[in-house]
Amino acid sequence: MTTLKLTKPPKDSGSNSRTPARRTDPAKRLRVAPPTKPAVAPETAKQQKPVESVKNNEKPSQRNHRHDGKPHQPLTPDSRAPAQRPLQRGEFKRDEFKRNAPKNLAESRDTPRRGGKARDGFEPGDFNRDRATNPMFGPKPQASNPELPRLSKLMAERGLCSRREADEWIVNGWVKVNGQVIDVLGTRVATDVRIEISREAQKHQAEIVTIILHKPVGYVSGQAEDGYEPAVVLIHPENQWLEDPSRKPFKRGHLKNLAPAGRLDIDSTGLLVLTQDGRIAKQLIGENSTVEKEYLVRVEGELSDQGLNMLNFGLSLDGIKLKPAKVSWQNEDQLRFVLREGRKRQIRRMCELVGLKVIGLKRVRIGSVTLGKLPLGQWRYLMPGERF
Repeated sequence: MTTLKLTKPPKDSGSNSRTPARRTDPAKRLRVAPPTKPAVAPETAKQQKPVESVKNNEKPSQRNHRHDGKPHQPLTPDSRAPAQRPLQRGEFKRDEFKRNAPKNLAESRDTPRRGGKARDGFEPGDFNRDRATNPMFGPKPQASNPELPRLSKLMAERGLCSRREADEWIVNGWVKVNGQVIDVLGTRVATDVRIEISREAQKHQAEIVTIILHKPVGYVSGQAEDGYEPAVVLIHPENQWLEDPSRKPFKRGHLKNLAPAGRLDIDSTGLLVLTQDGRIAKQLIGENSTVEKEYLVRVEGELSDQGLNMLNFGLSLDGIKLKPAKVSWQNEDQLRFVLREGRKRQIRRMCELVGLKVIGLKRVRIGSVTLGKLPLGQWRYLMPGERF
């Protein structure tokens, strides 16, 4: 194999050589030449100050727009009054009111109260001088007749509805007082007025339901707690009693605002009332409730005649004396309790005070409404003619 070596032709420096496209500026240096320091005129050199030598290896102070490196000079005291002197270092506009507070704050504030501020340069006007005649600072207006009851309260006392329902009816214009429609909340009326309810209010009240449930053991009467489900979860069509005398079909709207009217312990069974009617809730659990509640209680232990008398009257719980009760033997190991109050775990605590242990508790009656043949875990609607 033969290798050929090619040589470059010599450059021609004659007239045929290529010239640059742009002529060089004589004022500019060539890129291949090193930069040169400009000559300093003698006069200019005299004006320049020599750099001060650094002593003790200290760095020269660096000057910038915030701090020049010099130590702060103490503030010279200003002999002028605080109101006339300008704000000092560390003071702000909001501090002007503090250092120049008026003698009387009430005089320095003009109405309205949330108007200008003295610290913002606000000056009180003549309108605020006489506060006695200023309606903005007058006493709070009193009710027209504060000794008279409100209409909603009077309706609840007469048993027409609950106070919440009364407020709703008044706003909707469903209430007449002595033939005049009242649609303003908080209206006070005399105690002997004639109150009329419109058909719309009666229809609304007829749609409110009350449910009777035979609660099993293991369900709480109110909200869920400690892993136990509330009794309201049992209210569904599959659990409705087939022999319900009301023959009313179940609707999902019947679960809205459905609340228990009274408590029944987790380990107790029997009649539990769930209602949407505020009148029934007040009747059963109100402060002045006198509705009787009957229980059948299975106990263990020995009960003397004196202990039986104490169960009827004479016991106290939490330092409060209990109301008189009706307690008697139902059979050899079961007591019958009739109470007019419902303290927490009242019957169990009463039995403990006389040496008895409760092993079973069932509520069979509230007022005139009885549990009857309602099966365990099922429910029915309260009949229109039933009253507690």
